[in-house]
Amino acid sequence: MEYNIHTLKNGLRVVLVPMSGTKTATVMVMTGTGSRYEDKGENGLAHFLEHMFFKGTKKRPNAKAISEELDGVGSVYNAFTAKERTAYYAKVSSQFLDTALDVISDIFLNSMLPEKEIQKERGAVIQEIDMYEDMPMRTVDNVFDELMFGKEHPLGRTILGPKENIRKFKRKDFAAYLKRNYTPLNTIVSVAGSFDEEKVLENIRGRFESVKHGNPPNFIPFSPAQDAPRIAIKEKKTDQTNFILGVPAYPYLHKDEFALAVLSTILGSGMSSRLFLEVREKRGLAYSIHAWIDRYPDTGYFAVQAGVEHGKLEKAVETILAELRKIKRVKVSAAELKKAKSFIKGNMTLALETSDEIANHAASTMINIGRVRPLEEILAGIDAVSAADVQRVAKDIFKTNSLNLAIIGPHLHRKELQSLLRA
Repeated sequence: MEYNIHTLKNGLRVVLVPMSGTKTATVMVMTGTGSRYEDKGENGLAHFLEHMFFKGTKKRPNAKAISEELDGVGSVYNAFTAKERTAYYAKVSSQFLDTALDVISDIFLNSMLPEKEIQKERGAVIQEIDMYEDMPMRTVDNVFDELMFGKEHPLGRTILGPKENIRKFKRKDFAAYLKRNYTPLNTIVSVAGSFDEEKVLENIRGRFESVKHGNPPNFIPFSPAQDAPRIAIKEKKTDQTNFILGVPAYPYLHKDEFALAVLSTILGSGMSSRLFLEVREKRGLAYSIHAWIDRYPDTGYFAVQAGVEHGKLEKAVETILAELRKIKRVKVSAAELKKAKSFIKGNMTLALETSDEIANHAASTMINIGRVRPLEEILAGIDAVSAADVQRVAKDIFKTNSLNLAIIGPHLHRKELQSLLRA
């Protein structure tokens, strides 16, 4: 895959990824800001602002004008806000790339943030919060993040923010956040698919080069400080207990990042992973269970999530802890190591087949590590992992004093669970 990177005069970076054999193209504009860059009173503003970008520009005065133009070319379009990045994108048949680029750049650069639309959109955002509150599987990660990072640190707060913040935001708050956080130096324009590179680059230059220079925002660093296992319980009447069990792990570009990825895969990726087989297939404790890793420039974590019958929470946690201890004690076999590596490489190769995923990968890695990370580099890193590496990383991160258990369900017996984590 060829990634052609261009830096405009104001510092904004453009990544062009030509793809032969495809009839689609994706334009994505991503900026390196999100809920991590909010203070407590701003929490929820980054996500709310993302909504407001679709409410009208001078050229397209309302949401209907924006959506009709993109719908008119059969586009798949959306936006997302994460803790450290926010993106706006449209995927189209390649013949309509000019339209996608025109609309996405217009909303990114020229949104008017009309006061009357802010008033209306408050209701939509609050309904979005309520929707997820009715989905414990989707909100237990909020309980976990607060437990892991603390409610006073931006990483410990939710992306959507509290309702009281949503109700009080004014237009000046959006404008101030936009000026402070959306700067050329932390913005990537990524285009992948079938297109004329020279023409697209000139098009982007004409739209984005006039954006005023500004220093990118800083974030508050996080340093894990934990000397005992921790539990957080959000008591809620539910039909199922949802929980996440996790430990602090590694940031981006850590020397053991690939070994951690293989470890996570062995434990909880796919229907032949250890946790799936032990928790679901062997004991029937959960319908869904999986493990994953999350990373930031300064920290990261490994986590396991499952949903279980209320009375089987302790047994499920006990089973997971037993698997974590086992992988520390006994090296994985050559066959299991090979399978995990093939799983990761196959999944990544499949994911990076389409123009939208390639545009996202290019923009995200530019934001996260300052360069596009080619697939070949990642695959080589995975290939180099040994069974000894997996065991060493397991011993490093799976420590009793580092355990964090977040729960949503009708549970009050914290002491019993605390003793389970110490066992």
